[in-house]
Amino acid sequence: MNITANDIWSAVRAIREKAPVVHNITNYVVMNSTANALLALGASPVMAHAEEEMEEMVGIASALVINIGTLSPAWIRAMFKAAEAALKRKIPIVLDPVGAGATTYRTRTARELIRAVPPEIIRGNASEIMALLEANAKTKGVDSTASSDAAVAIGRKLHAESGAAVCISGETDYTIGRTGVIRGRNGHIMMNRVTGLGCTASALCGAFAAVVSDPAVAAAEAMAVMGIAGEIAFAKSTGPGSLQLHFIDALYRLSADDIGRMLKIEAGP
Repeated sequence: MNITANDIWSAVRAIREKAPVVHNITNYVVMNSTANALLALGASPVMAHAEEEMEEMVGIASALVINIGTLSPAWIRAMFKAAEAALKRKIPIVLDPVGAGATTYRTRTARELIRAVPPEIIRGNASEIMALLEANAKTKGVDSTASSDAAVAIGRKLHAESGAAVCISGETDYTIGRTGVIRGRNGHIMMNRVTGLGCTASALCGAFAAVVSDPAVAAAEAMAVMGIAGEIAFAKSTGPGSLQLHFIDALYRLSADDIGRMLKIEAGP
């Protein structure tokens, strides 16, 4: 499926007009930055993880984002309860298997979540995606040890087995869905020096999934917006600290002209 700049701009406008509530069960490291990114884009973030309020919180949400970055038994129970509630409500679920492959605990948790309540979108770096199916795949903490190109075959298999759109971030972002593979080439390498931007990408996938019916298209559009905002931010930055500041501003000020001028995306089999 081909994605145009107009398609992406229509989705951005829908997010800004509808302000969908995106419920995030995410990690301590990124709560503030991902909430700010969602607000800057136009969505309404909720960062809640108490098991006792999961069903009610999912009840007001338009999308659920589960990020396993800082795990605990209570949080895992909350993740399963939220996912089950989202399935009943038929709202999209995004899973970010942060650090899958680093420890048995988090790899097992991600796999069990996918089996129990298959998400609409699975977004991670190459090593994380590979670890979901390969016993020997390893990550460097939460950083990838492989290029996104190396994970495409596994991503296709994961899509076939889970039914989820699989988004692999890297120098080229690959999104695998029922109509094939979407390749995005926006972004800048300095984005790797800012913690939480991968988690932010997953949060934005939730915002786009709330307004775009095809999960693969939603994920690819979110990644394109991430990359374009990153390029705009880099042009105004002197290092990672100022890039993070300008990235939030770029999301807030993103225009149809920005997308039209800068979009680098293509679809194929």
